[in-house]
Amino acid sequence: MASITGITRIPMVIHMRIRIHTIMGTIIPTRMTDDSASLPSTGDAALYRLLSWLSPAYPVGAYTYSHGLETAVEDGLVRHRQSLADYVATVLHDGAGAIDGPLLAAAWRAAQAEDHAQLDELAALGAAWRSSAETALETSAQGRAFCDVTQAAWPDPSFAAFCARHEDSIVHPVAFGVASCWQEIPLRAALFGYLSAFAANLVSAGVRLIPLGQTDGQRAQAALLDDLQRATDYGLNTSLEDAGSATLMLDLFSIRHETQYTRLFRS
Repeated sequence: MASITGITRIPMVIHMRIRIHTIMGTIIPTRMTDDSASLPSTGDAALYRLLSWLSPAYPVGAYTYSHGLETAVEDGLVRHRQSLADYVATVLHDGAGAIDGPLLAAAWRAAQAEDHAQLDELAALGAAWRSSAETALETSAQGRAFCDVTQAAWPDPSFAAFCARHEDSIVHPVAFGVASCWQEIPLRAALFGYLSAFAANLVSAGVRLIPLGQTDGQRAQAALLDDLQRATDYGLNTSLEDAGSATLMLDLFSIRHETQYTRLFRS
């Protein structure tokens, strides 16, 4: 079986972009501190909210999803620390990260502008923009859980109304972006944090599946810093018309996982 190591990232990436053109019209301009090169200053209260939402203890069920990784491990394509880091980096740059980043940024900006029509369109777009039943479940179940627990612990009337309008179609990055804006969390901090938590969850899944030691898991996580910074920049600076994914093999892993005989994860 072919190895995925020794090659730049993972050869499962097909270099094309699948674009979804929306009817959203003009993108809301970025505010002054949105796209700064470094994380803007975050007040203690906003930072506390952000860290709470990104904690593995925040009950959105992230630990139950592997994003197709379980099938990749079963096939022997991900079998050690380097191949795990390559898999996660591919997801960040060419898979879900390349969709969720622009979605989260667009949701934050629409929330800042109080553009509820655009927020509703983003919710619908995010729900449709998935390549398999399990990746759709992964983001929608976490989005719904995030809405529920955030309304209970950090209540905000506008966020509650937004979630109520989309009970069956709210995806995690859109819900996270809206809540971050209305809870005064800067966009770059919110996006970098969201992608970092997403990557950490996949690394944690790999530690359990391969298996790896905890220290090797942290080495894999540390190796992803540059990828996370670049994925954050991409999310901040890419319009939804130009965003897209190109990880057909990862999508097939997710589809095959639906009927995989022995499974620890829901995706």
